[in-house]
Amino acid sequence: MMVQQGSTQLLCLTASSGVPLFTRGASKQLPFSVIGSLNGVHMFGGGQGVVLSCCETQGGGKVVWRVFQDSVMLIAVSGGGGGGGGAFSRKEMEKEEEEEVSLQRLLENVWSCMVLVLGQDELTNIRNVERLKRDLRSCFTLIDQLLEERQEGILGNLTHCADSLLPPNPTLLQVAVDGFAQAADSEFGCLVVHGRVAAATEKWWRLAPQEVVLLSALMRSLSASGSASCDYPIFLPKGSPTVAHRLLRFQLLPGADVCVLCGPTPSLHRAESGLVGRFWTPLVETLRDCLAIGERCLPGSVSLRPDVLALLLINRETRRSVSLVRTSTNQPLSDPPLPSKARCWELLKLFYIFSTTRYFTQEETLSVSPEERAQRGYNEDFVLGFTHQPIQCYLVTEECKCFGLQTPQHQLFLLMPLSVSTFALRTVATQTLSDIVAATGF
Repeated sequence: MMVQQGSTQLLCLTASSGVPLFTRGASKQLPFSVIGSLNGVHMFGGGQGVVLSCCETQGGGKVVWRVFQDSVMLIAVSGGGGGGGGAFSRKEMEKEEEEEVSLQRLLENVWSCMVLVLGQDELTNIRNVERLKRDLRSCFTLIDQLLEERQEGILGNLTHCADSLLPPNPTLLQVAVDGFAQAADSEFGCLVVHGRVAAATEKWWRLAPQEVVLLSALMRSLSASGSASCDYPIFLPKGSPTVAHRLLRFQLLPGADVCVLCGPTPSLHRAESGLVGRFWTPLVETLRDCLAIGERCLPGSVSLRPDVLALLLINRETRRSVSLVRTSTNQPLSDPPLPSKARCWELLKLFYIFSTTRYFTQEETLSVSPEERAQRGYNEDFVLGFTHQPIQCYLVTEECKCFGLQTPQHQLFLLMPLSVSTFALRTVATQTLSDIVAATGF
């Protein structure tokens, strides 16, 4: 086994010559000879007209390759054992396939992260390798966040839907975001609370879903740095990979930040001194109410059934999502023990991958080429066996029961205790979806 069990190491090399640019993740780095071998076997396959995208190691790990723009090669090496050893992931969920999908998504996100920070020209026209190595260091904080998944409940890296928080007073916050962005000569503004999007301008939602996800990740990284404000140059991986924009970000309260994408004006000082106070000081109590929601992500007007352990709700039209895990102390001792909070988040991710690689639609895959879709590792053979589009699926495991529901506008993924009758899963899911949409309009 090449890396420690349960860990993932990311390698970045030049595609043409195989020169290592950086390695991240896993405390014990792979030897240079192993890195050279991983690059060499991929190049050998390419010379024989074969695209090597994934393989499994003798020790149960995974290696995934991906070349971007014929310039940069990214390799993810997983030590396996990341599923917690439960029957859910190893037997019933076919863990190996889920891990491959996660690693492919990781490589996509890392490449887009590099473009976000450095721009595509810097990565596709490599003139000085040593200079590029130094420049890439500015991406490490964001890349490490993608690798380590530090914040529970942030699933956008996997779903490519913006992790959202639904505030109790959305209209007030929406008016403030729109007005603040307009005053800053921008059409792109966003309010982030607890690392999740609470309100954004219409043009912000028109950005590519992956861009919204990565900008949210960048906001979390900048907020964690402790700075009250910053002026950060960024490129949009899909919309503007070669022309930089300015990201102006301001901390309103601990845990609440607002940002805009703009051009040369306004200056950071003008926006901070003249605009932040004018638009956001009157809304301090509204922001505190929004912060009080915390990890629940839903306002108090939403009443969830007690048999819902965890949920992920995706709006397929806006590419937004809300997710939460509930911890209950009222379960009788005679029942099987509930999964821990961390395990519920893990199971929710696994069930999402299980459902979307076999039954449900991932809209973003419809616009990619067959070659790219094959590289991403989606299991099309299974889906092609259906004569119709599945709209519901369920899974009974040794830890919990799961139910997935797909409508033209939503996808809902639920975890429920084993004590819930299997025939009642659909009722719980449909009622949960109805309650959330009726109360929030999500």
